[in-house]
Amino acid sequence: MQPKDIVAQFIADIQAQRFDEAKALLVEQGFEYVGPNMHLLSRDDMLAYQFGMAAIQKDLIVRQLSADDDHVFAILDYQTYFEPIGDVRLAVWFRVRDDKIQTVETFYNAAVVENMLGGNLPSAE
Repeated sequence: MQPKDIVAQFIADIQAQRFDEAKALLVEQGFEYVGPNMHLLSRDDMLAYQFGMAAIQKDLIVRQLSADDDHVFAILDYQTYFEPIGDVRLAVWFRVRDDKIQTVETFYNAAVVENMLGGNLPSAE
């Protein structure tokens, strides 16, 4: 499978809340998630955070998905049921190695999410 197809499947699995299937697309060792307000070194930690957000997820819409070799870039609209957050536009940079996602780096305005959670976001540091 091409890196773009792997990422498209991962996004579809997160959208459908199929977290076990999404997990299978991430490397077991050497995984890294970098966001504007958290840094995780475990795919389990990242998916636990995603699972925790599932209750407020209304939809995850792919606006753009493009690839440059092993680098895949996505522009997503994360729509929520939770009015204090509303809808969040995400830019996500995936790096794929050996048919698995190794790195996920997400860019978004994290202030609203951080305020909602009282600054209690997971961190690897």
